[in-house]
Amino acid sequence: MSELAPIIADLALILILAGAMTILFKKLKQPLVLGYIVAGFLASPHFGLTPSVVDTANIQTWADIGVIFLLFALGLEFSFKKIVKVGGPAIIAALTIIIGMIFLGITVGTAFGWKKMDAIFLGGMIAMSSTTIIYKAFEDLGLSKKGFASLVMSILILEDILAVVLMVMLSTMAVSNSVEGMEMLQSILKLVFFLILWIVVGLYIIPLFLKWARNLMNDETLLVVSLGLCFGMVVIAAKTGFSAAFGAFIMGSILAETLESEKIDKLVKPVKDLFGAIFFVSVGMMVDPSMIVEYALPIIAITLTVLVGQATFATLGVLFSGKSLKTAMQCGFSLTQIGEFAFIIASLGVSLGVTSDFLYPIVVAVSVITIFLTPYMIRLAEPAYALVEKKLPDKWKRFLDRYASGSAPAASKQNYWKTYLVEIVKFTVVYSIICLAIILIGTNFLEPLLKGLLPGIWGDVVAVTVMIVFMSPFLRSIMIKKNRSDEFNALWEESRANRPALLASIFARIVLAMMFVFYVLGRYFHLSVGLVVVLAAGIISVMIMSKKLKKQSIIIEKTFMNNLRAKDVRNEYLGQQRPQYAGELLSKDMHLAEFDIPAEAPWVGESLSQLALGKRFGVHVVSILRGTLRLNIPKASDRIYPCDRIQVIGTDQQLEALGEQISSSAVKADPETMEKSEMVLHQFLIGEGSAFAGKDIRNCGIRDDYHCLVAGVESSDGTLHAPTVGVPFSEGDILWVVGEKDNVSALMKA
Repeated sequence: MSELAPIIADLALILILAGAMTILFKKLKQPLVLGYIVAGFLASPHFGLTPSVVDTANIQTWADIGVIFLLFALGLEFSFKKIVKVGGPAIIAALTIIIGMIFLGITVGTAFGWKKMDAIFLGGMIAMSSTTIIYKAFEDLGLSKKGFASLVMSILILEDILAVVLMVMLSTMAVSNSVEGMEMLQSILKLVFFLILWIVVGLYIIPLFLKWARNLMNDETLLVVSLGLCFGMVVIAAKTGFSAAFGAFIMGSILAETLESEKIDKLVKPVKDLFGAIFFVSVGMMVDPSMIVEYALPIIAITLTVLVGQATFATLGVLFSGKSLKTAMQCGFSLTQIGEFAFIIASLGVSLGVTSDFLYPIVVAVSVITIFLTPYMIRLAEPAYALVEKKLPDKWKRFLDRYASGSAPAASKQNYWKTYLVEIVKFTVVYSIICLAIILIGTNFLEPLLKGLLPGIWGDVVAVTVMIVFMSPFLRSIMIKKNRSDEFNALWEESRANRPALLASIFARIVLAMMFVFYVLGRYFHLSVGLVVVLAAGIISVMIMSKKLKKQSIIIEKTFMNNLRAKDVRNEYLGQQRPQYAGELLSKDMHLAEFDIPAEAPWVGESLSQLALGKRFGVHVVSILRGTLRLNIPKASDRIYPCDRIQVIGTDQQLEALGEQISSSAVKADPETMEKSEMVLHQFLIGEGSAFAGKDIRNCGIRDDYHCLVAGVESSDGTLHAPTVGVPFSEGDILWVVGEKDNVSALMKA
């Protein structure tokens, strides 16, 4: 009989113990992560009553694979577009928490006399709260629908991406064993370069590949392809000096933007759960009871630091963002734990050999304690708020109330300069990075290959030609894009003083494009500077004048944007995702909600005019979703049918009176129809001589003639209110108009 390999026996022990502990902890209604850690402790040599793992090196390798799957799954659950959507309050709060907790961690580590890297890594470990634990706690306590819960989850989304960035920075510091400013700046620039490059290239190529291969892939093939892409990105990240976990996270984030993301997430989940369990078990194997007893004082001190520090900095961060004291304290008390990322950062320090042996078990102990206390800390928020409010001086209360009410963004005329400059910087940076990547690939790979195949100077000629040809669409976009945009034209006509700056922006971009061509020509051909400048100028002129290149640039950008927006457009069309304009309404205490019409509802079969929802509830129906059919801005004669879903705009009280919001089921629809049906929100100023001045909502023709809806009217003092029938619009009013893109454009031209 052949002898059983130690790794198989070890896996049997690990999975049996992990299975038993997860069942026990599920019964006790405790997080499964704690069960895995206990299973790891039972399988370690520190516990003598059960068999121990023999081949710890192989188990560590499997645990490293577990980290890759955990980060890959995390990337699949969110996309980089979520950073834009989380909003200012989440960004301010997350940055306040992370910076404050890192400082506290370094301070505590230094106070105990630990070495520099131990203190720095401790700061990173205690800076991140646990998304999994908080989400489960909210579900168990019935708080997931509360307003503060959505803000907490937004903060956690941002913390996740910042945790990955922090891991890269900690790896850089660990390798160099220093915290020099210039070296850190170089690492950050390198991170930004590869991050943008991988995301842009990945979002262009991978969705096209998946679309092409969609009919050729079943679940098995899709799983294999997805994991192949994941580990391929892991290898690329490692080759460029980043961690394997970072590469897995990037690929997960890229795949998160594809139409197959939900399916991939479902297929990967069992694999992630298996290897993730092995990782958390390996964490438990690091727990040494004797070391915990020896370092009991640091464990208590760090636990108190996490509880008090997270609650304090999270509360301050949310307060700084303009939220009320109650909301701030509810958020702060919800974030008082450390979880998965603490273990990942700790394992990173161990694998790099820069942290001491005692740090890992200390962090595990702190994590277990803070996770156990999470539900109690969440419940403590309201009593703590009541106590603080009672003790807080009246002038402080008034100041906080004024600060919170004054932080709501007021609508204003469009800032064309801001829009124009942000767009220019955005595409100039992205296209410059792509051009730089083309030069690096051409120099390091293409040039040596061609020199070995072609004699004399011809290898350089072909290499230069290929690089310039591939850079041409992007260089042309750098020079020409936005030169005829609405913002550019508005600024040009607005004032003569704007024109020199606008021309300077064009000239600067032309010079930048010439520098790329100048560098490529000058590097390979020993010509005079003047001749190289003339050649570069000639090539740039051909790029600007070429209609074929213009068409190619438009196709490339349109393909990328379609890939980027495909998932959002589909989900919005099917009602699985709120329209983009819904977020803008939130700042004015108006919301967009979805309601299901039950088959037995008494209003089934009646028209909107008969239902009079606006008169009865004060709400406005903006869309009716009926299977794969979407009716935007329905007419008064349109009827409601069984199982319709309606999207409605109103205040909290109005929507609550109408019914309960629910989610929809996934239905396939034509992508072209989705794009045509996309809804937008636009602010429309009634100026002097406007055709709508003096007319009320009934006879202005905005709904009947232009198929758009006036969702709100903002008066000159900044107050936004629902339009009232019979009250005419005045000059200076700003109408908040909702409608399909083409209809809104037609209205703006009226």
